[in-house]
Order: sequence, then C-alpha cells, then structure tokens
Amino acid sequence: LVAEREALYGRGRRLALSPRLEAFDLERESERTRDDYGRNDFGNGCLLARRLVEAGVTFVEVRSGGWDTHTNNFERVATLSGEVDRGFSTLIGDLQDRGLLQRTLLVWMGEFGRTPRINPRAGRDHFPRAFSVALAGGGVRGGQVIGATTPDGTRVRERPVVVSDLFATIFHCLGLNPAVENESTLGRPIKAVDGGRAISELFT
Repeated sequence: LVAEREALYGRGRRLALSPRLEAFDLERESERTRDDYGRNDFGNGCLLARRLVEAGVTFVEVRSGGWDTHTNNFERVATLSGEVDRGFSTLIGDLQDRGLLQRTLLVWMGEFGRTPRINPRAGRDHFPRAFSVALAGGGVRGGQVIGATTPDGTRVRERPVVVSDLFATIFHCLGLNPAVENESTLGRPIKAVDGGRAISELFT
C-alpha cells in the first residue's frame, strides 16, 4: 500500500513539473485561432483537445451541456448548435491541416436522442429509439450518411446500427480487438464489446 501511494505521488509530481503542461495554456494560440474555435466552453474545449492530441494524450473528452431541452427547445438548440458546429468543424479542419486527423478518431454523440414530436412546453423529451452519431478521422471515409429513420423519425427504417456496432467500429479504428475479455478484481470476465460488428461502409 505504501509503495502504491508513493508511485501515485511520483506520477503526480512528474505531471506537475512536466513541460507538457504548456498544452493547457490556450493563451499561446493566436487571436484568430481562438476566434475560429469560438470563445466559449465548448470551443475552448475543442482547442484544448487539439493541443492535448499534439502533446500525445491518447483520450480526450470535450463536453457540451444543456441539451436536455424539455422546454424552449428551438431557441436553446440554435445557441448550442452554433457553438458545437463551430468548435467541432474547426477541430476537424485543424487536425487535418496538421496531419493528425487520420490517426485521430473523433466521435460526436450523446447518450440518446430527442423525441421527434414537440411537447406542450415547446420542448423535446428523451428518445432512445433513434439518434445520430458523427465520426471523423481515424480512417473513416467521410461525407456519407448510414441508416435512416421513418419520415416521422419515430423508428429506424433502414440499416440499423446498435450500440455494440458503434463500439466495435471505434475499436476497429483504434486497431484494438473488440472481442477481448478483461477480468475484474473478483475474477469476473468482462467483455470489451458485447457482440456487434464494425460498420463496414465507413471504410470502403
């Protein structure tokens, strides 16, 4: 236990003293770059993500909150979409310009969709039956839409993709085996991905 704690403190010291902490200093970027990403939490997060990828960080999460639009959906989504579209598209272009996009997979998603019908409070509620995910980089061929819902958006009409398919696709992009099993501290086998197949159309 003492050795483990000392190792933990040692990693903390190395991180605190590392020159790579400069990656967190957005002031090193030009004013134009800051403007291109958007001077808001999501835009700053996307710019920070690019800097962390350049520094060798292997996993980065950028969050955009406020999408639980049970009320006043249209006004809120207009604001949120403006921030997300700007930050995400700039991140893709920036990674491409720096030669980093093909070895970096970007996954844009939430945990579920929103109802295709508007509720009495001008909002949209939780809807797990159909929702969208955007992928870029990591060997993915862009510029295509895979799958479709019925015209009213209430159910998947063609080429359904389930969660395990998405996870298997992410593993494929990262060069990892989705069928691998890990073992918990209690000896319980835990699959990395429970079933699913990579979405082949993304790579052809």
